[in-house]
Amino acid sequence: METTSDQQGVNQYVYNVHDDPVMRNAIDVLERLGKHGKVILRARGNSIPNAVAIANIITEKLLRGNSKVEKIIVDSANPAGIGRMLSTIEIIVVKKS
Repeated sequence: METTSDQQGVNQYVYNVHDDPVMRNAIDVLERLGKHGKVILRARGNSIPNAVAIANIITEKLLRGNSKVEKIIVDSANPAGIGRMLSTIEIIVVKKS
């Protein structure tokens, strides 16, 4: 079982992607990546393309050669009351040292 300090340690890396402008989110992620060296982009449903775009902007444009996508986790769930599957994605971007 994870302790509270472990959960807080992971939460500092997590960036939840919503339907905000992609470039604004990319700049926020860039700041967090510079501070921590690692960012976990999480998105659900219609926000998944935004998370992929943010990861591409960071790794291919802003920090080309200095960052990489470490891992991509794709999942889906059937939340109660929705009646259909809801897709989720988690993209881990790390800054190369």
